[in-house]
Amino acid sequence: MTTAPNEPPSPAATYALDGTTTVPRLGFGAMQLPGRWNGPATDPAASVAVARRAVELGARHIDTAAFYFSGGNRANAILREALHPYPADVTLATKVGPLRDAEGRMYGQAEPGQLRGLVEENLRELGVDVLDLVYLRVGRLGTDARDSLGERFAALAQLRDEGLVRHLGVSNVTRDQLDEARAIAPVAAVQNRFGVLDQVDSALVDFCATVDIAYMPFFALGGGHAPLDGDALAKVAERHGATPFQIAVAWGLARSPSIVQIPGTASLTHLEQNMAAAAIVLDADDLSLLDGGRSATG
Repeated sequence: MTTAPNEPPSPAATYALDGTTTVPRLGFGAMQLPGRWNGPATDPAASVAVARRAVELGARHIDTAAFYFSGGNRANAILREALHPYPADVTLATKVGPLRDAEGRMYGQAEPGQLRGLVEENLRELGVDVLDLVYLRVGRLGTDARDSLGERFAALAQLRDEGLVRHLGVSNVTRDQLDEARAIAPVAAVQNRFGVLDQVDSALVDFCATVDIAYMPFFALGGGHAPLDGDALAKVAERHGATPFQIAVAWGLARSPSIVQIPGTASLTHLEQNMAAAAIVLDADDLSLLDGGRSATG
Protein backbone atom coordinates (compact mmCIF):
# COMPACT_ATOMS: atom_id res chain seq x y z
CA MET A 1 0.00 0.00 0.00
CA THR A 2 1.16 3.52 -0.71
CA THR A 3 -1.04 5.56 1.61
CA ALA A 4 -1.07 6.00 5.36
CA PRO A 5 -4.40 5.57 7.20
CA ASN A 6 -5.08 9.33 7.41
CA GLU A 7 -3.45 10.37 4.14
CA PRO A 8 -5.89 11.79 1.59
CA PRO A 9 -6.17 9.84 -1.66
CA SER A 10 -4.88 11.13 -4.96
CA PRO A 11 -5.36 10.00 -8.56
CA ALA A 12 -2.02 8.17 -8.28
CA ALA A 13 -2.81 6.31 -5.06
CA THR A 14 -2.37 2.58 -5.51
CA TYR A 15 -2.77 -0.71 -3.70
CA ALA A 16 -0.65 -3.83 -4.12
CA LEU A 17 -2.70 -7.04 -4.11
CA ASP A 18 -0.82 -9.65 -2.07
CA GLY A 19 2.01 -7.11 -2.13
CA THR A 20 2.73 -7.93 -5.79
CA THR A 21 0.05 -6.70 -8.23
CA THR A 22 -0.30 -2.93 -8.05
CA VAL A 23 -3.56 -1.28 -9.07
CA PRO A 24 -4.93 2.26 -8.74
CA ARG A 25 -7.42 2.57 -5.88
CA LEU A 26 -10.13 3.59 -8.33
CA GLY A 27 -11.13 0.85 -10.73
CA PHE A 28 -14.22 -0.07 -12.72
CA GLY A 29 -17.10 -2.48 -12.14
CA ALA A 30 -18.56 -4.19 -15.20
CA MET A 31 -21.87 -5.42 -13.75
CA GLN A 32 -23.99 -2.77 -15.49
CA LEU A 33 -22.34 -3.08 -18.91
CA PRO A 34 -24.81 -5.74 -20.18
CA GLY A 35 -27.82 -3.92 -18.69
CA ARG A 36 -29.61 -3.74 -15.38
CA TRP A 37 -29.74 -6.98 -13.39
CA ASN A 38 -33.42 -7.60 -14.12
CA GLY A 39 -33.90 -4.81 -16.63
CA PRO A 40 -33.44 -4.22 -20.35
CA ALA A 41 -30.16 -4.96 -22.09
CA THR A 42 -27.88 -2.09 -23.07
CA ASP A 43 -26.59 -1.20 -26.52
CA PRO A 44 -23.46 -3.39 -26.73
CA ALA A 45 -21.56 -0.84 -28.82
CA ALA A 46 -22.19 1.84 -26.19
CA SER A 47 -21.03 -0.51 -23.43
CA VAL A 48 -17.86 -1.32 -25.37
CA ALA A 49 -17.18 2.42 -25.58
CA VAL A 50 -17.64 2.77 -21.81
CA ALA A 51 -15.19 -0.06 -21.06
CA ARG A 52 -12.57 1.44 -23.37
CA ARG A 53 -13.02 4.89 -21.90
CA ALA A 54 -12.64 3.51 -18.36
CA VAL A 55 -9.16 2.29 -19.22
CA GLU A 56 -8.33 5.55 -21.01
CA LEU A 57 -9.26 7.40 -17.80
CA GLY A 58 -6.93 5.28 -15.69
CA ALA A 59 -8.96 2.30 -14.48
CA ARG A 60 -6.57 -0.61 -14.25
CA HIS A 61 -8.62 -2.95 -12.08
CA ILE A 62 -11.79 -4.26 -13.72
CA ASP A 63 -14.33 -6.29 -11.76
CA THR A 64 -16.58 -8.66 -13.68
CA ALA A 65 -18.27 -12.08 -13.56
CA ALA A 66 -19.69 -14.62 -16.00
CA PHE A 67 -23.04 -14.31 -14.24
CA TYR A 68 -23.21 -10.61 -15.13
CA PHE A 69 -25.55 -10.71 -18.11
CA SER A 70 -28.79 -9.22 -19.36
CA GLY A 71 -30.61 -10.69 -22.33
CA GLY A 72 -27.94 -11.73 -24.82
CA ASN A 73 -25.36 -9.28 -23.44
CA ARG A 74 -22.58 -10.61 -21.25
CA ALA A 75 -20.13 -8.45 -19.31
CA ASN A 76 -17.16 -10.67 -20.09
CA ALA A 77 -17.89 -10.63 -23.83
CA ILE A 78 -18.20 -6.84 -23.80
CA LEU A 79 -14.87 -6.50 -22.01
CA ARG A 80 -13.20 -8.88 -24.45
CA GLU A 81 -14.47 -6.95 -27.46
CA ALA A 82 -13.47 -3.64 -25.90
CA LEU A 83 -10.05 -4.45 -24.52
CA HIS A 84 -8.60 -7.72 -25.82
CA PRO A 85 -5.66 -8.08 -25.96
CA TYR A 86 -5.73 -6.51 -22.55
CA PRO A 87 -3.07 -3.92 -21.61
CA ALA A 88 -0.36 -5.53 -19.53
CA ASP A 89 -1.14 -3.34 -16.53
CA VAL A 90 -4.87 -4.14 -16.44
CA THR A 91 -5.99 -6.67 -13.83
CA LEU A 92 -9.18 -8.66 -14.31
CA ALA A 93 -11.14 -9.76 -11.26
CA THR A 94 -14.09 -12.11 -11.44
CA LYS A 95 -16.20 -14.05 -8.99
CA VAL A 96 -17.70 -17.52 -8.92
CA GLY A 97 -20.22 -19.24 -6.70
CA PRO A 98 -23.72 -17.98 -7.56
CA LEU A 99 -25.66 -20.02 -10.10
CA ARG A 100 -27.93 -18.06 -12.44
CA ASP A 101 -30.16 -19.57 -15.12
CA ALA A 102 -30.62 -18.28 -18.67
CA GLU A 103 -33.61 -16.20 -17.60
CA GLY A 104 -31.48 -14.47 -14.97
CA ARG A 105 -32.83 -16.20 -11.88
CA MET A 106 -30.36 -16.95 -9.07
CA TYR A 107 -31.10 -20.53 -8.06
CA GLY A 108 -28.24 -21.72 -5.89
CA GLN A 109 -24.56 -21.81 -5.06
CA ALA A 110 -21.93 -23.90 -6.78
CA GLU A 111 -20.56 -26.96 -5.06
CA PRO A 112 -16.76 -27.39 -4.84
CA GLY A 113 -16.72 -29.67 -7.87
CA GLN A 114 -18.47 -27.05 -10.02
CA LEU A 115 -16.00 -24.25 -9.41
CA ARG A 116 -13.43 -25.41 -11.97
CA GLY A 117 -16.03 -25.21 -14.69
CA LEU A 118 -17.06 -21.72 -13.60
CA VAL A 119 -13.45 -20.51 -13.57
CA GLU A 120 -12.90 -22.03 -17.02
CA GLU A 121 -16.06 -20.28 -18.24
CA ASN A 122 -14.58 -16.95 -17.22
CA LEU A 123 -11.27 -17.81 -18.87
CA ARG A 124 -13.00 -18.62 -22.16
CA GLU A 125 -15.29 -15.61 -22.15
CA LEU A 126 -12.51 -13.17 -21.33
CA GLY A 127 -10.03 -14.85 -23.66
CA VAL A 128 -7.21 -15.25 -21.14
CA ASP A 129 -5.10 -18.12 -19.84
CA VAL A 130 -5.06 -16.96 -16.23
CA LEU A 131 -7.40 -14.82 -14.13
CA ASP A 132 -5.74 -12.15 -12.01
CA LEU A 133 -8.20 -12.35 -9.10
CA VAL A 134 -11.08 -14.75 -8.44
CA TYR A 135 -13.50 -14.27 -5.55
CA LEU A 136 -15.55 -16.98 -3.98
CA ARG A 137 -18.91 -15.25 -3.70
CA VAL A 138 -21.02 -16.54 -0.81
CA GLY A 139 -24.79 -16.25 -0.58
CA ARG A 140 -27.00 -13.50 -1.94
CA LEU A 141 -27.09 -9.87 -0.73
CA GLY A 142 -26.95 -10.77 2.95
CA THR A 143 -24.12 -12.64 4.61
CA ASP A 144 -24.80 -15.92 6.41
CA ALA A 145 -22.35 -16.68 9.18
CA ARG A 146 -23.50 -20.32 9.26
CA ASP A 147 -22.31 -20.91 5.69
CA SER A 148 -18.91 -22.64 5.75
CA LEU A 149 -16.81 -21.84 2.70
CA GLY A 150 -13.84 -24.09 3.46
CA GLU A 151 -14.32 -26.80 0.84
CA ARG A 152 -15.21 -24.35 -1.88
CA PHE A 153 -12.29 -22.04 -1.11
CA ALA A 154 -9.94 -25.01 -1.05
CA ALA A 155 -11.16 -25.92 -4.54
CA LEU A 156 -10.28 -22.42 -5.76
CA ALA A 157 -6.90 -22.63 -4.02
CA GLN A 158 -6.21 -25.79 -6.02
CA LEU A 159 -6.89 -23.87 -9.25
CA ARG A 160 -4.49 -21.18 -8.11
CA ASP A 161 -1.85 -23.84 -7.47
CA GLU A 162 -2.44 -25.08 -11.03
CA GLY A 163 -1.80 -21.59 -12.43
CA LEU A 164 -5.34 -20.72 -13.58
CA VAL A 165 -5.68 -17.98 -10.94
CA ARG A 166 -3.12 -15.52 -9.55
CA HIS A 167 -4.90 -14.18 -6.48
CA LEU A 168 -7.87 -15.32 -4.41
CA GLY A 169 -10.62 -13.30 -2.78
CA VAL A 170 -13.86 -13.78 -0.88
CA SER A 171 -17.10 -11.86 -1.28
CA ASN A 172 -20.13 -11.24 0.92
CA VAL A 173 -18.45 -12.77 3.95
CA THR A 174 -18.26 -12.35 7.71
CA ARG A 175 -15.02 -12.04 9.67
CA ASP A 176 -15.26 -15.71 10.68
CA GLN A 177 -15.63 -16.76 7.04
CA LEU A 178 -12.65 -14.63 6.07
CA ASP A 179 -10.60 -16.27 8.82
CA GLU A 180 -11.71 -19.68 7.57
CA ALA A 181 -10.51 -18.83 4.07
CA ARG A 182 -7.20 -17.38 5.28
CA ALA A 183 -6.45 -20.63 7.10
CA ILE A 184 -6.56 -22.38 3.72
CA ALA A 185 -4.78 -19.95 1.39
CA PRO A 186 -3.80 -16.27 1.23
CA VAL A 187 -6.71 -13.90 0.64
CA ALA A 188 -5.83 -10.86 -1.46
CA ALA A 189 -9.20 -9.09 -1.39
CA VAL A 190 -12.61 -8.94 0.21
CA GLN A 191 -15.64 -7.67 -1.71
CA ASN A 192 -18.56 -6.86 0.60
CA ARG A 193 -21.37 -4.33 0.69
CA PHE A 194 -20.14 -1.03 2.12
CA GLY A 195 -20.60 2.67 1.51
CA VAL A 196 -21.00 6.06 3.09
CA LEU A 197 -24.66 5.39 3.94
CA ASP A 198 -24.18 1.69 4.73
CA GLN A 199 -21.28 1.20 7.13
CA VAL A 200 -22.31 -2.03 8.84
CA ASP A 201 -19.08 -3.68 7.69
CA SER A 202 -16.78 -1.04 9.24
CA ALA A 203 -15.00 -3.46 11.57
CA LEU A 204 -14.07 -5.77 8.71
CA VAL A 205 -12.85 -2.81 6.64
CA ASP A 206 -10.52 -1.87 9.49
CA PHE A 207 -9.35 -5.45 9.95
CA CYS A 208 -8.48 -5.75 6.26
CA ALA A 209 -6.29 -2.66 6.55
CA THR A 210 -4.33 -4.20 9.43
CA VAL A 211 -3.58 -7.43 7.53
CA ASP A 212 -2.96 -5.94 4.06
CA ILE A 213 -6.09 -7.27 2.39
CA ALA A 214 -7.77 -5.08 -0.21
CA TYR A 215 -11.40 -4.21 0.50
CA MET A 216 -13.44 -3.59 -2.65
CA PRO A 217 -16.97 -2.45 -1.80
CA PHE A 218 -19.98 -3.33 -3.86
CA PHE A 219 -23.00 -1.01 -3.86
CA ALA A 220 -20.71 1.81 -2.71
CA LEU A 221 -22.87 4.19 -4.76
CA GLY A 222 -26.18 2.94 -3.44
CA GLY A 223 -26.78 0.19 -5.97
CA GLY A 224 -29.54 -2.28 -5.33
CA HIS A 225 -30.07 -1.74 -1.61
CA ALA A 226 -30.62 1.97 -0.91
CA PRO A 227 -30.82 5.32 -2.69
CA LEU A 228 -27.74 7.48 -2.35
CA ASP A 229 -29.21 10.54 -0.68
CA GLY A 230 -29.08 12.41 2.60
CA ASP A 231 -28.60 15.98 3.79
CA ALA A 232 -24.97 15.51 4.80
CA LEU A 233 -24.03 13.95 1.49
CA ALA A 234 -25.77 16.72 -0.43
CA LYS A 235 -24.05 19.40 1.68
CA VAL A 236 -20.56 17.98 1.15
CA ALA A 237 -21.26 17.56 -2.56
CA GLU A 238 -22.27 21.22 -2.80
CA ARG A 239 -19.08 22.29 -1.00
CA HIS A 240 -16.96 20.53 -3.62
CA GLY A 241 -19.09 21.30 -6.66
CA ALA A 242 -19.52 17.55 -7.04
CA THR A 243 -22.29 14.99 -7.24
CA PRO A 244 -23.29 12.80 -4.28
CA PHE A 245 -21.95 9.81 -6.23
CA GLN A 246 -18.55 11.47 -6.55
CA ILE A 247 -18.49 12.20 -2.83
CA ALA A 248 -19.38 8.56 -2.10
CA VAL A 249 -16.39 7.45 -4.18
CA ALA A 250 -14.07 9.96 -2.51
CA TRP A 251 -15.35 9.03 0.96
CA GLY A 252 -14.45 5.38 0.43
CA LEU A 253 -10.93 6.29 -0.66
CA ALA A 254 -10.56 8.46 2.44
CA ARG A 255 -12.18 5.91 4.76
CA SER A 256 -9.44 3.29 4.60
CA PRO A 257 -6.14 2.76 2.77
CA SER A 258 -7.29 -0.79 2.00
CA ILE A 259 -10.34 0.32 -0.01
CA VAL A 260 -10.20 0.03 -3.79
CA GLN A 261 -13.34 1.55 -5.28
CA ILE A 262 -14.94 -0.19 -8.26
CA PRO A 263 -17.98 1.91 -9.23
CA GLY A 264 -19.86 0.54 -12.19
CA THR A 265 -21.89 2.22 -14.91
CA ALA A 266 -22.93 1.85 -18.53
CA SER A 267 -23.02 5.64 -18.98
CA LEU A 268 -20.07 7.59 -20.35
CA THR A 269 -21.17 10.66 -18.42
CA HIS A 270 -21.35 8.80 -15.12
CA LEU A 271 -18.04 7.09 -15.85
CA GLU A 272 -16.31 10.43 -16.36
CA GLN A 273 -17.78 11.71 -13.09
CA ASN A 274 -16.82 8.59 -11.15
CA MET A 275 -13.22 8.63 -12.33
CA ALA A 276 -12.89 12.36 -11.60
CA ALA A 277 -13.78 11.65 -7.98
CA ALA A 278 -10.23 10.44 -7.32
CA ALA A 279 -9.12 14.08 -7.30
CA ILE A 280 -11.61 15.11 -4.59
CA VAL A 281 -9.93 15.48 -1.21
CA LEU A 282 -12.34 15.47 1.71
CA ASP A 283 -11.23 17.38 4.80
CA ALA A 284 -11.89 16.54 8.44
CA ASP A 285 -15.08 18.61 8.49
CA ASP A 286 -16.41 16.76 5.45
CA LEU A 287 -15.66 13.38 6.96
CA SER A 288 -17.18 14.32 10.31
CA LEU A 289 -20.35 15.53 8.62
CA LEU A 290 -20.63 12.38 6.52
CA ASP A 291 -20.08 10.07 9.47
CA GLY A 292 -22.75 11.92 11.42
CA GLY A 293 -25.18 11.76 8.52
CA ARG A 294 -25.01 8.06 7.74
CA SER A 295 -28.06 5.86 8.07
CA ALA A 296 -29.07 4.34 11.39
CA THR A 297 -28.01 0.94 10.08
CA GLY A 298 -24.46 2.12 9.50
